[in-house]
Amino acid sequence: MPSLNEIRTHFLDHFKRNDHEVVASAPLVPQNDPTLLFVNAGMVPFKNYFTGAETAPWPRATSSQKCVRAGGKHNDLDNVGYTARHHTFFEMLGNFSFGDYFKDGAIEQAWALIRDFGLSKDRLLVTVYHTDDEAASLWKKIAGFSDDRIIRIATADNFWSMGDTGPCGPCSEIFIDQGPELAGGPPGSPDEDGDRFLEFWNLVFMQFERFADGTERPLPKPQIDTGMGLERITAILQGVHSNYDTDLFRTLIAGSVEATGVKAEGEAAPSHRVIADHLRATSFLIADGVTPSNEGRGYVLRRIMRRAMRHAHLLGAEEPLMHRLAPTLVAEMGDAYPELRRAEDAIVDTLRQEEVRFRTTLGRGMALLDQATAGLTDGGVLPGETAFQLYDTYGFPLDLTQDAVRARGVTVDLEGFDAAMTRQREMAREAWKGSGQATAAAEWFAIRDRLGPTVFVGYDETEATGELLTLVVDGQEADRVGSGGRAQALFDRTPFYAESGGQAGDRGEIEWTGGRARVLDVQKQAGDLHVHDIEVVEGELAPGARVRLAVDAERRASTRANHSATHLLHSALRNVLGRHVTQKGQMVDGERIRFDFSHGQPVTPEEIDRIEAEVNAVVRQNLAADTREMAPEAAMEAGAMALFGEKYGDSVRVLTLGRALSGEGNYSVELCGGTHVARTGDIALFKIVSEQGVAAGVRRIEALTGEAARRWLLEQAAVAKGLADQFKVPVVEVTGRVEALQAQARKLEKDLAEAKRQLAMGGGGAGAASGPEDIGGVQVIARVMDGVGGKDLRPIAEEFKKQLPDGVIALIGTADGKAAATVAITGAAQSRFNAAELAKAAVLAMGGQGAGGRPDFAQGGAPDGSRAADGLAAVKAALTG
Repeated sequence: MPSLNEIRTHFLDHFKRNDHEVVASAPLVPQNDPTLLFVNAGMVPFKNYFTGAETAPWPRATSSQKCVRAGGKHNDLDNVGYTARHHTFFEMLGNFSFGDYFKDGAIEQAWALIRDFGLSKDRLLVTVYHTDDEAASLWKKIAGFSDDRIIRIATADNFWSMGDTGPCGPCSEIFIDQGPELAGGPPGSPDEDGDRFLEFWNLVFMQFERFADGTERPLPKPQIDTGMGLERITAILQGVHSNYDTDLFRTLIAGSVEATGVKAEGEAAPSHRVIADHLRATSFLIADGVTPSNEGRGYVLRRIMRRAMRHAHLLGAEEPLMHRLAPTLVAEMGDAYPELRRAEDAIVDTLRQEEVRFRTTLGRGMALLDQATAGLTDGGVLPGETAFQLYDTYGFPLDLTQDAVRARGVTVDLEGFDAAMTRQREMAREAWKGSGQATAAAEWFAIRDRLGPTVFVGYDETEATGELLTLVVDGQEADRVGSGGRAQALFDRTPFYAESGGQAGDRGEIEWTGGRARVLDVQKQAGDLHVHDIEVVEGELAPGARVRLAVDAERRASTRANHSATHLLHSALRNVLGRHVTQKGQMVDGERIRFDFSHGQPVTPEEIDRIEAEVNAVVRQNLAADTREMAPEAAMEAGAMALFGEKYGDSVRVLTLGRALSGEGNYSVELCGGTHVARTGDIALFKIVSEQGVAAGVRRIEALTGEAARRWLLEQAAVAKGLADQFKVPVVEVTGRVEALQAQARKLEKDLAEAKRQLAMGGGGAGAASGPEDIGGVQVIARVMDGVGGKDLRPIAEEFKKQLPDGVIALIGTADGKAAATVAITGAAQSRFNAAELAKAAVLAMGGQGAGGRPDFAQGGAPDGSRAADGLAAVKAALTG
């Protein structure tokens, strides 16, 4: 019995033997379709070839494409685990012809493989579009099917279209009879929805182009797009009726059973299937760079994760479960999809963090449910909005909420729930309209086909000559642009780097005879066109002009240093924080570095210091950077790190920087097409200036290099020097002085609070900790305040004046071994006493020379803080003298 992995290999090898290019699966995040949340069909990566926006590099291809359907139009999420074939993640096997063979070749290829698989002809039947006599005739001729095994379907089920307009054509679907023990009839019959007749391969014959008026015209080069679900054909070849009974899912479910101690039987069976399916979807999404969040793709990932985690909770798992199953998945599928192995640490870490977070969320959801049903009695109805909030925010499917309230005799308002669900779906569709990774306009692909790719010479040069090939103004090609005009300019060769891989596009100038323009930005279009956003400063520019292109060399040098530093930073983060750290995004330009990475908690000051130290140690090695071109597979075998979610071409640039600090091997080896320093010493200096969280499990570091880092350090030093001058202490003592001031401020706040409390209580008695006391017929607040300097006594005295409208406030503060006296007099007591005389008495008693001030407020200082009590006693004696 062949395994799922063997069946995938068999399929690809079959088409490889028949001159098809084996194309690796594209990432799940669409690279060329802004309307899609995730790649959801095998043809998505080839869409531009089918529409004619791009020319396919091969006449025929085959692939096993990763797909996810868990949001938007194709959303199977709530069915997963309860049916035999619904999945969030699945693999679509396909073969494609881009104007090469057509119906006869597609049917011949399919029939040859079906025979290789050993499927009995007697169990098979096919459908064709009801007017597609050609396909019906070919099935008779090639496979020998009789008319009763070729079913004509008159509905859209057998006519495929890419959209309201564009390529379209009839389909032919291949079905297998799984046996009379299963319910259901053949396609086209009233009971066709049963499980007996299973469709496992769809052949799409793209032969028309549909226009807005509804008319269809034959395509000049008809094309083939087929799709076979790997999980379905595996179930067929392994003789089982459920995808969850195939070898891969049996292994994953066995891991879930072992981890929970609950057999995959009865009511527990769907939960184990959910966990196994969702483990695949979440692991592949994380490996392709998606991070759980509260919006967009990250929100869908979180929904999938939490649904699996809820089922783990239902099975009684007391500790996080999902991350413990990830290594089993990697072992099963890592050979076919090496990105799983590269991302294993990140997958495990993300799953663990999210499940810990979800367990808290689950508790809150149950609390909300308890609160919402507290006033409901037998026969009550839970509002649909509440049920939807539990579903949307806390990951409670409707059936869980219904189960939870059923025991109380309460039902759920299903109409209200459905209305809230409809609103959410409409909002999701609107939010995704035009979002996703931007697709290049069809015009640029047409230009690329006509003019060829841009030759980039900027790895070695910052100046070059080139010919202007075309100008685009407001989306249309233009024959010229004059002074003050803006345009997008395309040259045959350029030293200007186009933004990609997180490196900003270059800026600079273009000169030609009689004219000059500024280059404001450079962006990539159609894969390998470097499109310059220019503003003409003087003269007129027209296609055919020979120009001198000059990159802003100083900005480029800073950008190179910043970009190379991100590679060193990435390695340092993994060395210091752990191998789970992976890059989640970056932007480098001539000013600074912004680097996002996976990590579940703030980076401590000590860790930042170690990271900086590592990077600067490699910078000081001043070793030459090594850049080589090689195949992606060879690069990764050599230890190069690739970015999750990136799709690489046939050849990649591999950048090696520095020697490992242990002395064995290289410090950093990564795939990167950006511009970089010649030697690590060109970075000069690396300094982290901030670290913060930007999403769940994602942190961001901002850093500087070279002159920018030096200037930042000078600014920080100037601030420290200013504080040192103000405090009249060396710079190294500033921190201690600030900490002392903070402690002093906290003590003052505490003393003020205590004073207010005692005054409010009308406290009595004597001593520094008491309220007002009567001395010589006047109310007096007399205190010694340790750790409080002279300048800080005044606000305390002002506060006491508010509490004592008629009396004397005498405060003695001690700090740094010295003493200070403050005396304030309020109300009628001002006619009997003089504050300056009382303060002078206190200062003299403490070894000072005197005090000064007004009759109602005076201050003075003394050299001996140990005599504070003597100062206070002298004031009291003066009041009674």
